[in-house]
Amino acid sequence: MDKMIKWLENDFSPKMSKVNHNVWVVTLKDSIMQLLPFILLGSVFCLLTIPGDVFKINNYPNFWTLFGWTMGVLSLLISFLIPFNLMEKKRLRKQRFIAGCSGLITFLITVTPQIVADKTVGFGHASLGAGGMFVAIVAGVFTGWVMGIFGSFSFFKEESIIPDFVRAWFDAMLPIGVVIVAAWLVVDIAGFDLYNSILGFFMPLANIIETPWGFILVSFITCFLYTMGISSWVLTPVTKPVFLAAITANATAGASYLVTSETIFSAYLWIGGIGATLPLVIMMAFSKNAKLKAFGRASITPGIFNINEPIVFGAIAWNPIMMLPMWIISIVLPTIIWIGTKVINFAPIPRIVFDLWYVPFPISTWVTTGTITGILLMLICLVAATFIWYPFFKVYEQQEMQNETKEEKASLRPAK
Repeated sequence: MDKMIKWLENDFSPKMSKVNHNVWVVTLKDSIMQLLPFILLGSVFCLLTIPGDVFKINNYPNFWTLFGWTMGVLSLLISFLIPFNLMEKKRLRKQRFIAGCSGLITFLITVTPQIVADKTVGFGHASLGAGGMFVAIVAGVFTGWVMGIFGSFSFFKEESIIPDFVRAWFDAMLPIGVVIVAAWLVVDIAGFDLYNSILGFFMPLANIIETPWGFILVSFITCFLYTMGISSWVLTPVTKPVFLAAITANATAGASYLVTSETIFSAYLWIGGIGATLPLVIMMAFSKNAKLKAFGRASITPGIFNINEPIVFGAIAWNPIMMLPMWIISIVLPTIIWIGTKVINFAPIPRIVFDLWYVPFPISTWVTTGTITGILLMLICLVAATFIWYPFFKVYEQQEMQNETKEEKASLRPAK
C-alpha cells in the first residue's frame, strides 16, 4: 500500500495535475461551467412543467418552451464559448469575439444537414441542446486551433499607417475564411456527414457509461482522483455532455438512462458530496478526539449542502486509511443503485432535469423521484456508506488519539 501511495503521489498525481492545468482542458471545463446558470434555470423550468403535465391544468403556462430556450441551446452557446475562452487564455484577446462567432457558425454548418433532414422548424432540434454537445466541442476546438495558428498573423507591417481597428478587420478575415470554408467543403461540397460521424465517435463512451460497469468506472475514477486532491471537474468535458444528453432524453423523450447528474448528485449516490461523505462528517462530529470532533462539526453545514471539500482535503486526500473506503464506496453504491433501479425496479430512475446539486438529501431525492421508494433507496445507500466508513474512521480516530497522547507527553517533558 505504501509503494502504491508513493507512486500515486510522486508519479501519477503530478501528471494528472499537468492535464488538469492544460490550456485546452481548462478551456473546455470553464466553457461548460460558464453555462451552469442556463442549466440551473433549465432545471427550474423543468420542475415548473410538473403541475401542468401531471394534473392537466387548463391554460397552464408551457414551461417546456422556456426549457428549450435554456437547456435547448447549450450546444449553440458552447460552440461560441470554447474558441472565445481559448483566445482569452492564450492572450489573443483581440481575436476572442471573432473566434467565438466563427465557432458558432462552424457548428451551425455542421448540424444544418441533420436539421434539414429531420425537418425541424426553428430552434427545436436536439443538436442545438445537450444532444449536440460533443459536436459543438469539436467545432469549438477546431475553430480555436485555427484561430490560435493565425494569432500573430497580420497582413500589415508594424509601421503601417492604417488604423488598428481596420487592420484587425482584415487580419481576422483569413482565419475566419479558413474555418468556415473548411467546414463548408467537408459538409456541403464533399457531402460528408460530419454531425453523425462525430456523434458516432463519442457514442461508445455514452454506451459504456450507461452500463453497470461504466457507472462504477465513472464513480471510481471520480473518487480516485478526488482522494489525490484532483478536482472531479477535470472529467467535466467528457462526462457532462453524456449526462446532459441522457437526462434531457429522460425528461423529453421518455428514455430510461440511469447515469445522469441527477442520479449521481441529487437522487441517490453522493450524499454529502462526492464519496458520500456525510456519514463520515457526522462520525467525526461526535469523535472522542478533540481535533476530529471540531473538524467534523465545522464540516456539518457544508456537508448537508453536499459541499465536502473541507472534509476531503482535511481528512481524506492522501490519507491511505481514508482513501480506501472512498474507493470502496465508489464501487458498492453504484452497484446498489443499479440493482435497485434497473434489476428489481424498486426505485425510479430520475426523469426531472435537476442540476441543483447543493439541495440537501433527501429533499433532492424527493424532487427528482417523487416516490417513497426513491427515498428508501437513498437511505439504503446512506446506511451502506456508513458501514463502509465506520471501521476506517475508528482506525483513523485511534491514530489521532495516539498522536494526541504523544504530543501531550512531549509537552510535559522538561526542556533541556
